[in-house]
Amino acid sequence: MFIITGLSISSGSLMGYHPQTKSPRSSKRGYKPSYGKDKDRKRKSNSSENSAPEKRVASLKEVSDKTLQQLRVLGNQKFGSSPFSEHFDRWLLDITEVLSEFESNPNVNADDEFVMERSQILSAVKVELEQRRNTEASLDDAAKKLLINKNLLARINADYVSKMSEISGQKNSKIRRLYRNIDDLKKELDDVIRMKAGLFRGISKKNREQKETEKTQKLITIQRELELTMLEFTEAKERLRDEYEKNRQPVIEQIRDWQKKIEILESDGSREDRWFACDSLVEAVNALLQRKTLKFHQPV
Repeated sequence: MFIITGLSISSGSLMGYHPQTKSPRSSKRGYKPSYGKDKDRKRKSNSSENSAPEKRVASLKEVSDKTLQQLRVLGNQKFGSSPFSEHFDRWLLDITEVLSEFESNPNVNADDEFVMERSQILSAVKVELEQRRNTEASLDDAAKKLLINKNLLARINADYVSKMSEISGQKNSKIRRLYRNIDDLKKELDDVIRMKAGLFRGISKKNREQKETEKTQKLITIQRELELTMLEFTEAKERLRDEYEKNRQPVIEQIRDWQKKIEILESDGSREDRWFACDSLVEAVNALLQRKTLKFHQPV
């Protein structure tokens, strides 16, 4: 026997002794839940996902009120600037989506009469908008023709000013010459008159009187020529002005016509067509609601 600190242990027992260590019961590392609990947890998760609330279907009043409001908004919609035809396809798509949402509601159950009215209204407004689109396409052509007429008017004005300036120059040149001749003859006539008053050897009284008569006659002739020249240039200016107005007025009328056409093309003429279409659709929706109300209250 061996004696260790007061304990008696047999040698066989000491040799067969092996200390044992135990892992902590509460350790979380490497812990796995039981299979049954994991399965329950997944079942609960799948159940919560599948139990999401379904989307509520709008009532007939709700969907009809919304549709009527959207139709009124689309009927009063203004397009920003020309070309307005760029907005037509988007507007038609918007109104088609509004009607599709209305008819797809199970509480609406649109009848054949409504479907027919809706189709006719949409077809009519599509035709009108297409006509507006074709009209707007001529805007560039109208602008070109307006520019051509403006350039033509500018040439007519320039030609008139040039010819009027030419006539005025000829008139001034001829009148200055006639005035110089008149001044010269008046001086010569004054000299003849002074000769009559004085005594000049070698010149008889008859010759002096003859010279006076000649100078006077020339003066009268030149003064008459001056008057005729003034009248001639006045008539020439009037003829030129008449020709100018004759060439100018048709071009001005063309310019005014093209300007009016461009003003019309640059305004949104489709707005009235679109308003009328939406107003007709509003009436069609209200008529459908009235038919459904009457049908609901009819005795079975």
